[in-house]
Amino acid sequence: MLFELTMLGGIFYLGYRATRKKSPAVAPVSVVVINRSELAGATGEQLTHTKLKETLNWLCGSNYYLHDGPLVIEHAPGSAFPTAEIDHLAITPFGIFVFETKHWSGRIENSSVPGEVLRTSNDGTQERRKSPLAQNASKVQFLRRHVPPIWPVTGAGVFTSPKVTLAPDLSLDMMRLGDLPQWLRTQQVAHFGKPSVDVQRATNAILAFADLKPDASSRHRNRVKNPGLF
Repeated sequence: MLFELTMLGGIFYLGYRATRKKSPAVAPVSVVVINRSELAGATGEQLTHTKLKETLNWLCGSNYYLHDGPLVIEHAPGSAFPTAEIDHLAITPFGIFVFETKHWSGRIENSSVPGEVLRTSNDGTQERRKSPLAQNASKVQFLRRHVPPIWPVTGAGVFTSPKVTLAPDLSLDMMRLGDLPQWLRTQQVAHFGKPSVDVQRATNAILAFADLKPDASSRHRNRVKNPGLF
């Protein structure tokens, strides 16, 4: 997929250059540059969204809310970092779920450093990275403060690369893409007999803190990358 997107980008670029030669008076086009890492991340997020939608249709029928794309919430107004981005928000009768997607390859295992995991690439190179669960922690806590305590809010990490291997002692809340349906089904079974989440009320409560403008994600990411400019 990366190769196809790269080729497509090249075609657009050549077309743009040709247009510039024929019509020099035309104003320059604003081009958004996406690096390889961001492209892989976007690919992973789309895979997770598709799997979530398929699974929630199976488990819940139409009684659920799945935000279309990343959701930016304003969790700390007035601070240096007032917003946080949720890769995937799913609200179901059996729980509210915050998913962090990682399109990492290699072996993922627990690190000796709390809040981090150890990734070993195919060439044996190792690096510590922040755990998806640690990345979700503040978002989960924020949502818990704004919904009734009887409605469970759970964070999870989804690894979407077909070339990833997870160590058996990793938290069960970190899974490969193919394990997502069974994980959600397990959450549903565990909730049987408990008060159901009112999907519409929960959705309204959470979106009250959301930045739903089209450029919300890009503004959030720019703030994270360049905190001194905001």
